Amino acid sequence: MPGGHEQTLRPFLWRAETLYEDTEVVSRTHDGIERYTYDEYSDRTAQLAGALTEAGIEEGDRVATFCWNHHRHFETYFAVPTIGAQLHTINPLLPDEHIRFIVQNAEDRTIFVDHSLFGKLAGALADADDEFDSVDRLVTMGEGVPEGAADLPIDVVAYEAFIDGHPTEYNWPDVDEDQPAGMCYTSGTTGMPKGVEYTHKMLWSHTMATLTPQGIPMADDDVVMPVVPMFHVNAWGMPFTATAGGAKHVYPGPSPEPEDIASLIEEEGVTVTAGVPTVWMGLQDYMEDNEVDLSTLDTVIVGGSAAPEAMIRWFDDHDVELLHAWGMTEMSPIGSVSHLKSDLEDADYETQLDRRAKQGLTVPGIEFKVVDDDGNEVPHDGDAFGELHVRGPWVTKEYFQRPEANEEDFEDGWLQTGDIVTVDTDGYLQIVDRAKDVIKSGGEWISSVELENAIMAHEDVAEATVIGVPHEKWQERPVAFVVPGAEADESTLDREVLDMLREDYPKWWLPDDVVYIDEVPKTATGKFSKKDLRDEYADQSLGGEVPEEAAPSESDD
Repeated sequence: MPGGHEQTLRPFLWRAETLYEDTEVVSRTHDGIERYTYDEYSDRTAQLAGALTEAGIEEGDRVATFCWNHHRHFETYFAVPTIGAQLHTINPLLPDEHIRFIVQNAEDRTIFVDHSLFGKLAGALADADDEFDSVDRLVTMGEGVPEGAADLPIDVVAYEAFIDGHPTEYNWPDVDEDQPAGMCYTSGTTGMPKGVEYTHKMLWSHTMATLTPQGIPMADDDVVMPVVPMFHVNAWGMPFTATAGGAKHVYPGPSPEPEDIASLIEEEGVTVTAGVPTVWMGLQDYMEDNEVDLSTLDTVIVGGSAAPEAMIRWFDDHDVELLHAWGMTEMSPIGSVSHLKSDLEDADYETQLDRRAKQGLTVPGIEFKVVDDDGNEVPHDGDAFGELHVRGPWVTKEYFQRPEANEEDFEDGWLQTGDIVTVDTDGYLQIVDRAKDVIKSGGEWISSVELENAIMAHEDVAEATVIGVPHEKWQERPVAFVVPGAEADESTLDREVLDMLREDYPKWWLPDDVVYIDEVPKTATGKFSKKDLRDEYADQSLGGEVPEEAAPSESDD
């Protein structure tokens, strides 16, 4: 019988409400800024738990959210799993077909939905025929229900009405630490999304590891703002970590613009924030024409894709540490963080920058190995490439109801990440590419990620991505897709980019062509979508025949 010793999420909530009852939770909403304390948060979480129980939600049932980052969404983070149910966060930016598959596959009982996303969800439901028999109700995140709610064949109730009248205390049950507490689906770039379940013990372990100095610690003097969506792997675990640490929460609400992010940093005194690189590119652009006070900001956490060195330098110039982190949906998600080892603290700036630009050192609890195509482990010399395999207490061991994917991605307890990496002599991981994105030209590998970062270091490049396009002789050749900056001279930018790359890379690494585009396609989680570009340009002839002297050869090693 489970008891108080179990490794569950409940003690994190208890600690916050007991020790930090006056610490604030701040939320940007359509109606303006809303704020309350941990004490009030605890009361409302108890009310939500009571409402869910009265509505028939039982242990093991899945409760979904279709929401942006705000205080009501945060209330579901503890109320749902702490009654023994499973919180399933759905990415509202996914195609309708994927949303239908996800809800059907998870068999969600209740879905919490933002007013601004109600039409999107309703459209997906309307096209689903009888596939959503599991869903009993929609709870809209606000005071009332949107127009059109009455046309749906299921109950729709407003959030405030749903919790109203329920006691502000709840007799929390003893929940087993192996009970599934959360669920998130991968973005499905190579097929339908795959479900990943997180038990209480996995989320507890992940939280405790991220609280260590080698993780992403958050203390009671921090003000934490996750810009990374709460529907994307629990906002990288930040709502749990911030609560466990007693930190102030700031939620940026629906589709925050750079101006919104800057205002919240200034007005709320944000010390720690996190998001994908494109978020911080937007803030950089905004600050070119606007004065922004970043004096309270200590740390910007970047994940999802690599941050260019130029971005790290920019934040250094503003006395803000950019902290690289890496992880996966399958890892709850944090796997490594690029802190400097103590013996590098006196190293020169360029050496430190080299390490900080990598994906970093694995956090305590994660084991890894790097294997080549023959299954042999490669040396940690900074040069040898291989696929990264990981295992640990918060790494999933299987996908939800996907035996074919389990056979492909897991082996002897190891998750085969699909990331091609090198490991240097200090133990720093560097992702060279995704296995599906690495460019194989003339029997040699070219890192698209490394070329992208180098190209984006050019001051007149706003965004850039590199893909391999089919080549009759060399199998694949790299082609760069560049979004010129506002001041760029497009008549010379392509030559400048190639000349810049020529200084650091062998000839056969240089892109055959530089193609100007208006915007790099993005996935539903804000990453660059190379699949879209590959599909669009697969049958087009780009660039010319690679000269023999530019082809891969031993002399270029």
